[in-house]
Amino acid sequence: MPIRHSLIREGFISGAIGATAVVLWFLIADTLSGQPLHTPAVLGQALFSVFGPTTHDRTSTHIIFYTLFHYAAFSAVGLLASFVVHRAETEPTVLAVFLILFVVFELAFYGLAAILAQTLMSELAWYRVAAGNLIAAVLMGTYLWRRHPSLRQEFASALGGTE
Repeated sequence: MPIRHSLIREGFISGAIGATAVVLWFLIADTLSGQPLHTPAVLGQALFSVFGPTTHDRTSTHIIFYTLFHYAAFSAVGLLASFVVHRAETEPTVLAVFLILFVVFELAFYGLAAILAQTLMSELAWYRVAAGNLIAAVLMGTYLWRRHPSLRQEFASALGGTE
């Protein structure tokens, strides 16, 4: 019996996997450096200064705000990745285009993280944020890859230019 794939379910699961991987990465890295929850507090403060009122200046508010934003953003990314995987089942060339866009997005993300680390979030090391993002991308991709075993053939077809 074939596996039934739900685009939305897989999108939210892959997003939750990515978001949780980053949360755990930050928790481990911050704890090892002697400052548990430092990264989400700094990122939450930066987000709060852009999106929210500055009257609630409590660290716990920053962490909660960042966590909600973080999971929502990863859910959106997971839904997009799931859409691409499902679309690739009927049109394999979508995978090649997505791979190129993914690499461009990752490079832009690392550049933005480096810039923000020097200006807005001088307390964070950009490579720590970039490493968390890379871990999340690998885990999300692995989840979707395992859910869709036919991706190997579709990916080879997309990169080989055959349909």
